[in-house]
Amino acid sequence: MRIVLVHGAWADGSSWAAVIRRLQAAGHDVIAPQLPHTSLADNVAKLRHVLTLQAKPTVVAAHSYGGQVITALGSNAPNVVGLVYVAGFGLDEGESIGALLGQGPPTPAIAHLQLDEQGFAWLPESAFLRHFAPDVDPVEARVMCAVQQPLAYSTLGDVMTTPAWKTLPTWFAVAEHDEVIPPDAERQFAKRMGATTIEVDSSHVVMISHPDEVTTLIQSAVKTV
Repeated sequence: MRIVLVHGAWADGSSWAAVIRRLQAAGHDVIAPQLPHTSLADNVAKLRHVLTLQAKPTVVAAHSYGGQVITALGSNAPNVVGLVYVAGFGLDEGESIGALLGQGPPTPAIAHLQLDEQGFAWLPESAFLRHFAPDVDPVEARVMCAVQQPLAYSTLGDVMTTPAWKTLPTWFAVAEHDEVIPPDAERQFAKRMGATTIEVDSSHVVMISHPDEVTTLIQSAVKTV
C-alpha cells in the first residue's frame, strides 16, 4: 500500500513532515509531492502523474485546498482506493470554494489574504501565526510561513465536477478551531460523504499540531481498504 499526502494552500509538502516520519517508521511507502497551485487543472494533473508512478493500491490524504484537488480526481483516480480529508474541502458537483466561503463573512485567515500582481494569494506572517497555525510553536510557524506556496486566487472560482468521494471510501479529520474553513462546513462535507470522522482539538493545520491523530486516521484507512 502506498500513501500520497497532498498539501494545501499556504503550505508545501513539508507540512506533512511529522506525519511522514510516523508513517515511514511504521513501514509505509509515502510521498508528498509539491503542487504548483497555478490552477486546479495543473494541480490535478501533477497528482495524477504521481499516482501513476507506481502501480500500487494508494490511499491519498489531503489537507485544506488539497481536498479540492483530490476531490477533482473524479472517476480518473489511478490506483486510489481511499481518500482521507484533513480539515479539507470536500465539495460536491457544481460547488466552488469561493461560493461556499461567500455564504458568510470571510473566515479570519481568508480576511487577511494579500494578492500580488500575478493574481496569487499570500497569507501574511501575522495572520499566519494568529489564524492559520496558532497552536504551532511560533518559531516553527514562521518557517512554515516562509515556505508557503501561494494559491492562484482564480482557483476559488473553479467549479467541481463529479467528485471522487462519490465512488471511494472516505475518512475525515475535522479541526474544531479552524479559522480557515468553518468547522461546521467540514462536518457537512464529512456527513454527506459518509466519511469515517474524527474531531480534533486543533487549528487548521491538524497534521502539524496533532500528527499522532492524523497518522492514526490514515493508518485506519490503509487497514480498512
